[in-house]
Amino acid sequence: MSEVPAGPAVVMAQSRSLMLKDRLRRLDLPLVVASACIVAILLGGSLYNSSFLSPHYLIQQLQVASFLGIVAAGAMLVILLGHIDLSVPWTLTAGAMLGTGLAGSTLGGVEAIPIALAVGAGIGLVNGLGVAFLRVPSMIFTLGVNAVLQGLMVLYTGGSAPASSAAPIVRWLSGGQLVPGLPNAILVWAAAGVFTTVLLRATPFGRSVYAIGNRERAAYLSGMPVKRIVCLSFMLAGSASALAGVLLTGYAGKAFQGMGDTYLLPAIAAVVLGGTSIAGGRGTYTGTIIGTILIVLLQSMLAVMQMPDAGRQIIYGAVIFVMLLLYGRSRAGQA
Repeated sequence: MSEVPAGPAVVMAQSRSLMLKDRLRRLDLPLVVASACIVAILLGGSLYNSSFLSPHYLIQQLQVASFLGIVAAGAMLVILLGHIDLSVPWTLTAGAMLGTGLAGSTLGGVEAIPIALAVGAGIGLVNGLGVAFLRVPSMIFTLGVNAVLQGLMVLYTGGSAPASSAAPIVRWLSGGQLVPGLPNAILVWAAAGVFTTVLLRATPFGRSVYAIGNRERAAYLSGMPVKRIVCLSFMLAGSASALAGVLLTGYAGKAFQGMGDTYLLPAIAAVVLGGTSIAGGRGTYTGTIIGTILIVLLQSMLAVMQMPDAGRQIIYGAVIFVMLLLYGRSRAGQA
């Protein structure tokens, strides 16, 4: 018995169904959910406090987010490789303290920025050499480096904050306004974001990072300089943390002990909430920006609600856990 050919209406319906499934398959579920969470936080916060949607408040939150966003840019490079950098807290602090303490007054303190970047790159090089050449797991090696940095900074400062304050150029970069109404820290974050996006999307280095994150051995067998890419990625991550430390110094007025302790978990959370795979090989900085804004707004709302620190940590962990589940489901649906 021969089959009856489907009519035009049935064929069109099947075609629409396939197109819808294809669009859903291409949809970045974590990114959509993170964006929806931002909208929900803004709406919920506006019901609790009417200033939540005011332009002044939103710009202020973007300024706060700029420091975390720069740290997250470096953390993302390492996570894309399938590694993790736990030396962020004291890399940030060391960059801030040494940049502030070693900068002179002859150039108005402008040398604080290259000093901090060099310190961060040096710390990142140590991390990269340990992970790439010594083959020590990144979680263990970078945690050890973080502990060593803490001891070195305590020796350098004698256990107190450095006597020197932030240089005028650093204060201007953090709180000045080249564009009226827009703090310069946001512009620095935008520049860092453009650099990171171009680096990942339009350079052989970026393509190598994704390839190594997907399968390191295959990338090595194909001739990619895996060890060099790993070292360079950790160096960029260290420089990003140190740059954020310098900007925070300008924002706070001076460097202080433990100023980077509150940036480790939020930076990793921002990367993961933005859809970057914690196993490496997948993610965009656009997603990390959205994750950063989500984390900062969540922190702000919890602060307004006077949530204790323990409750904030529980909420952070719960949000990351839920997003990881969503990420796993979206990956399974694309397989």
